[in-house]
This record gives sequence, structure tokens and C-alpha cells, in this order.
Amino acid sequence: MNAVLNGVYINGAWRAGHASLEVINPATEAVLAHVSIGDANAVAEAVEAASAAFSGWSKSTGRDRAALLRTIAQGVGEQREHLMHLQSSNNGKPLFEAAIDVDDVIATFDYYASVAEAMDASQDRPVELPSTDFSARLRREPCGVVGLIVPWNFPMVTTAWKLAPALVAGCCVVLKPSEVTPLAELQLARIIAEAGLPTGVFNLVCGTGLDVGAPLAADRRVAKISFTGSNAVGVQVMQRAAETIKGVSLELGGKSSLLVLADADLDLAVELACGGGFFNAGQMCSATSRVLVADSLADEFLRHLQARAEGIRVADPFADDVEMGALINRVHYQRVRGHIQRGVEAGARLLCGGDRPVDLPKGFFIRPTVFTDVPLDSALWNEEIFGPVLCVRRFTCEAEAIALANDSDFGLVASVVSASTETAERVANALQAGLVWINAPQVIFPHTAWGGYKQSSIGRELGPWGLAAFQEIKHVIRSN
Repeated sequence: MNAVLNGVYINGAWRAGHASLEVINPATEAVLAHVSIGDANAVAEAVEAASAAFSGWSKSTGRDRAALLRTIAQGVGEQREHLMHLQSSNNGKPLFEAAIDVDDVIATFDYYASVAEAMDASQDRPVELPSTDFSARLRREPCGVVGLIVPWNFPMVTTAWKLAPALVAGCCVVLKPSEVTPLAELQLARIIAEAGLPTGVFNLVCGTGLDVGAPLAADRRVAKISFTGSNAVGVQVMQRAAETIKGVSLELGGKSSLLVLADADLDLAVELACGGGFFNAGQMCSATSRVLVADSLADEFLRHLQARAEGIRVADPFADDVEMGALINRVHYQRVRGHIQRGVEAGARLLCGGDRPVDLPKGFFIRPTVFTDVPLDSALWNEEIFGPVLCVRRFTCEAEAIALANDSDFGLVASVVSASTETAERVANALQAGLVWINAPQVIFPHTAWGGYKQSSIGRELGPWGLAAFQEIKHVIRSN
């Protein structure tokens, strides 16, 4: 696949950009392709195309929008295997993880198609007033042209989570994929481009954050920016958006906790800890990288966790029985290795992992890593590492566990493991997190909200909240 691919789609036409970037296979370090990228001029043209298309698209019916989303979902389903292979090659995740991603994309477009089908009947809903002298109705209208900026760890998924509700709302879109993982995104874009959307409704510009993301966030014609990525870049997006007072939705970092209570099923707790820490090689904003374990279970839990972590097969994403793949690129690999080294220097006790598998001389692989006795003031405990690193800490009582979990600048997700439904529900209610799982893996449904407290998020994605993020509220009041 070592060829130059067009990475700009504007007003219904694919075109080359002003330059190109290498796309790397993180498991082999081989060059997969070169993708042409856009710049501020391409962004301006894309926004112009979206602005011109908005008048017509915003007047389309929910039923019309639903039909197009169903077509997209069908197209993704027909190319499921191809998209899985592109994702694994470009991202380094095992095929079974890539399959979950593709299925999530299909489910998201199907869900919002169902939402769109019900929209027409609910428009202009009457509003009850305390006076019979006046009547009122409620309209939900698209906010305008929106910029969608998505990350490299779950590129297709985050695109679907933003794009599907934006289209259902009646918005026109300029999408900026991650320049690191554009291959599956470009194929998804081709499916979307062939689905029959009116010209200009969907536009895409590949490129760097500086060349594409910044001018997109600053453009006065863009009504809303929806961004998923790091907190540092999220701050920059907010600053650019503030210049034109546009709406902003941010899905940022996390430093989430898994609470293993004294009555927890030990085997279940270990599996949930590994899933929460090592899925996608820990490159998840929802990684439950803090594991809080009741003191009475801690010794046995650590023995089982170490054995399970050391038994995880780290390999090429296409290898047999692979459980964990590669980190995304060399820069990130070195960053995670640096976090591990500084954790050791800070006094944390390394139980296992922390280095490269001996049988993988190439690729950006790190063995599943488990620390204990992590200082509370260390970067290892407080900062998002975005790699396969778990920090385990004991607690003596429920109140201490809740306090440790909530002592964070983030509040995206949390998990609770307990045999007592009453106890688990009580703890879940006390946790400062946007989503809490009880005795469950990190299952996500398009019907429920995604987003968190504190510095993890501004706004919510998925469900009706994801749609509302791209809508304006209008009340019309008249005299009777």
C-alpha cells in the first residue's frame, strides 16, 4: 500500500494536498502509505463548501437523514473485514479489537438513524404555559457548520460518535482525522462519500493540528468544534474557539479507578483490571489505570494479577492468539517508557513488565506493566500515561477507596467490583465520574452518554445528549 493517497475531500471531490505524511505500521515500523494533507487554505475551502450546503441540508427531513445513515451503516458492514485490517495495520491493535471498533461504528449510525426517524414528529412540540393568552412551541435546529477533530486511538469510533449525531441534527461537517491513523478513516470517508449525501455536507481534511485543526477551530463560519484528544490540545482548541465565541465539546483525558471491594469475585476483578488497563495497549482515555483493592484481598489479588499480566500474549496484531498489540508510534512508545522509568525512580515497586518483549525486536511493544506502592504525589499515580500500565493500591475502608478514586483532576469513568448490589450501587453513586461500570467490562452503548466530570470533558457524546450537542433550542411564543 506504499502509495500517495488523497487526504482531502471537499465539495464532493477527492484531491491531493499541499504535502504528504508517512503512515507507519507500529508493529513493524514499515511505511504503509503516504497521505496528502491539507492546510489553512483547504480548511477555508471545506468550510465554504459546508456553509453553502447548509441551507439545503438543514431543511431535510429526519426520515431523509435516517435513510442516509442506514446506507452508511450498511456500507461499513459490507467492508467490515477490510476496515478491520486497515485499523490493525495502522493502529497496531489486534484484529478482535478492530472488529469491536467497526461494529461500534455500525451500531452508532444505526442508533442515530432511529433517532432521526422520530425527529419529524417531535418538532414544534407545544409548550405548556401558565397563561392562555399566549402559545409556545419548541424547535430544535442545527447549530450550523461543525468541525470534528478525532484522535488516533479509536479513530473510526470517535468519528461515528460525532458525525452521526451532527448529520442527524442537520449540520454540515468538516472532519479532521488524526494524521497518525488516517487509513481506516479515509476508507470510512469513501463509504460516507458514496452514501448519497448532498455535495458539501461532508468534507474531510487530513493534516496536522497546527495546519488543519487550528484554522478549523478559529474559523468564524464554524459554529461548533467537537474535539477528542489530550488535555493540552483541548486547551488550545478552546483558546482558538474563544476568539469567535463558538460552541465547544471536549472529550479529554482520564485517570480512572477500578475499585475491588472486600467481597469481590477475585477472578472477575483480575480480568476487569487487565481489560481496563491493557485493552488497546492501555491507549484509552477510559483506562482504569488506578486499581484500588481492599486490604484483605490485596495480596492474593496481586499474585493473580501478576500471573495474568505476565501471561498476556503481546504480538503483531495479526498473530495467532494475540491479546495486546503495539503502541501507536516511537514518540509515544518513548513517552510511556519514560513514565515507567520515572515511576521506578519515584519509589514505586515494579511487579512485572515495563520493558520490550524479548521476542519482538521491532515495533513499539511494551509488556503489560503492574506497579504497587505508588506514591500518591507521583506522576505515575496522577498523570494519564496512555499505555499498558496499572498502579495498584490498598485501601482499608469504603470511604478511603472513594476518596482515593475522587482525588483526581479527571473524572471520566470508574469501575466497581462487589458481590453486593447495594454496596456497589452506593459506591457508584459516590464516585465523581461520568460513567461507572459495576461487575462489568467497559461496555459502551450508543444509547448512553459518554463524557466525564472535571477536566475530562465539556459536554457529552452519544445518546440524545450527543444529538443535543449539535442543536440550538428555539422557542416561538405568540399571542392568542
